[in-house]
Amino acid sequence: MATFLYRLGRLAFRRRRFVVLIWIALLAAVTMGAGSVSGTTTDNFTLPGTQSQQAIDLLEKEFPQASASGATARVVFEAPDGQKLTSAAHKPEVESLVAGLEKAPQVASVSDPFTSGLVSASGTVACAQVTYAVPQADITPDASDALRDIAAQGEEAGLAISLGGNAVLDEGGSRATELIGLLVAAFALVITFGSVVAAGLPLLSAIFGVGAALGAITIASSFVDMASNAQTLALMLGLAVAIDYALFIVSRYRGELRDGHEPEEAAGRALGTAGSAVVFAGLTVIIALAGLSVIGIQMLTTMGLAAAFAVTVAVLVALTLLPATLGFAGTRLASGRFITRRMRAAEHGRRTTTGVRWGRFVTRHPWKTLLASVVGLGILSVPALSLRLTLPDDSMASPRSTQRVAYDTLSKGFGPGFSGPLTVVVDARTSEDPRRAAQNTAGLLGRLGDVAAVRPPVFNQAGDVALITAIPGSSPTSQATVDLVADIRERSGALEEDSGARLMVTGTTAVNIDVSDKLGDAMVPYLGIVVGLALVLLLLVFRSILVPLKAALGFLLSVTATLGVLVAVFQWGWLKDLFGVDETAPVVSLLPILLIGVVFGLAMDYEVFLVSRMREEYVHGATPDEAIVSGFRHGARVVTAAAVIMISVFAGFLLDDVALVKSIGMGLASAVLFDAFVVRMTIVPAVMALLGHRAWALPAWLDRVLPDVDVEGERLRHALAARGEAVHAAALGSHEPTASAPAR
Repeated sequence: MATFLYRLGRLAFRRRRFVVLIWIALLAAVTMGAGSVSGTTTDNFTLPGTQSQQAIDLLEKEFPQASASGATARVVFEAPDGQKLTSAAHKPEVESLVAGLEKAPQVASVSDPFTSGLVSASGTVACAQVTYAVPQADITPDASDALRDIAAQGEEAGLAISLGGNAVLDEGGSRATELIGLLVAAFALVITFGSVVAAGLPLLSAIFGVGAALGAITIASSFVDMASNAQTLALMLGLAVAIDYALFIVSRYRGELRDGHEPEEAAGRALGTAGSAVVFAGLTVIIALAGLSVIGIQMLTTMGLAAAFAVTVAVLVALTLLPATLGFAGTRLASGRFITRRMRAAEHGRRTTTGVRWGRFVTRHPWKTLLASVVGLGILSVPALSLRLTLPDDSMASPRSTQRVAYDTLSKGFGPGFSGPLTVVVDARTSEDPRRAAQNTAGLLGRLGDVAAVRPPVFNQAGDVALITAIPGSSPTSQATVDLVADIRERSGALEEDSGARLMVTGTTAVNIDVSDKLGDAMVPYLGIVVGLALVLLLLVFRSILVPLKAALGFLLSVTATLGVLVAVFQWGWLKDLFGVDETAPVVSLLPILLIGVVFGLAMDYEVFLVSRMREEYVHGATPDEAIVSGFRHGARVVTAAAVIMISVFAGFLLDDVALVKSIGMGLASAVLFDAFVVRMTIVPAVMALLGHRAWALPAWLDRVLPDVDVEGERLRHALAARGEAVHAAALGSHEPTASAPAR
């Protein structure tokens, strides 16, 4: 692979104009394509085998008028201060708006608040429940506009109108977070390289890569149901890894120039060495993200595949567009107006860098640094023992969004559980008296402790399937509501024995609980798959047994410490004001799985870029401690810059108002911080210093079986060295004097 990448780097360098034009044309094509399609996103979950999904399937078959899989919206009316909606001044206006809702596109049914008991006891708040004939992904812009138009009419009449439910489409958010991340990344790159030109190339690569990936994902959303946060995750990862991969290659290119190679040769060598590590690191991220599809949840699958595609594009950009842009920059990358004398002295080995000093400190005090790091991460991991999972709902929306206003208004008027009603399905097709079974179920629900209200049963046309709506007394994400759903389901057996009817709980709240349980159960097996993959890949790369084990254990420490931070901030509320967390809630159930996949890939990035240089020096005869210090000499500055850039990009998303985006940003930023600086820069060298020569031991039989992937480009260097010796010998031969012919 190293030889192929060496040739690819030289080819892209020579044909730089053609390569750049290809990428410009590709970016223009996907941008125009994305602008011409009407892609939609969704947060809907389907989870075959769960009770909530079984109930939905039953209703679609036996109770189609209920539109169990249809999107829903809540139109919340609030009277002006000191007035009531039941007054003669406001009641006709509310009824007129409800009539308008019934005529809106794709609407299947609307519940009138005055006839269905959806007016608060104070008379100041009312709710019209809108059920659509199509799922959320199929809601048209016309239907969404009609909903907002009716809300605007209510506002003109003096009422406060807010909208909730999954039929309310999110409006486009601000891109200030990405801009902040890019600015911090640019600053870090200028400090690292001391050159605006050298700093600009990784940013240019990131812009091309992210632009092409997001355009393609937008086009794909016209053909598949894409998760609403798929583009956000793809943007986060695409931006971070594109800059990182370009950073490693540009850094190696500058080193090859300093060694006296011509620019084209330097580009080939940089791609053949650092490019090989980029391919491997990118492959690990792609596999981990694509592996999310095995969990069987479409929303998670689309998020993982979209992010994996963004990483794939970032790798392709690094291997083709970047060496082409190196051709335009030439030798200017070796110099820069911001390069200080200290930087030049460090580059030429006349000054000991901070990375080298840190590497020597760790090798001199391995036990102390190892113990301090492990204990510190262990303490941060303690809150993870209290991890609770949930799915995002309107309570986690931006405080200024109409969804959040609707949620808060309903909680004020009806109680915290009103926004998360439970749909209890009574399947009485085998019962001798379906109506008695439904009435008994309603009575049973009314006697449960955390049920605030129970609406009368509604039957299908056949009269053998009934719907009962139960309003919990607690919020949809609370543990009390989770316990209530479990309690209702446990009583199904007694009901079936008594009346022959089966009881099932569904609705958005129950679906969210089932999905969270599914994701929680899948987390440990998925973690095992990812760790196993790490062991296999690192075994191939480093041809060692202990190095992969150490890397995998360090990865586990990073993940558990990150989960601990998320629980402490988002679930317990520690420092929540500092990070702009409006309300505490369980951790979003998608996040731990995503963290495992993403952090695994990033951890392998730093492991490969740092430890591969150690192995290279060790193979060339350095002692274990010397190899560690040499690895820090060549890799610590670049790995530090890469980690700072990633942390900056991810931390920028903490400024987002949406709780899910904010938690993803904090989780990824914390994970990179722990893994890069605590695990890879501290625990890894400490453990390797303690192991000594044993760190690189590999049984002879395993050494013969394993393929040699040559991530460090060792065979390429030997081939280039042999070619150089041959050229030198030929040059010497051409200058030798020709022997004179013998005299006659």
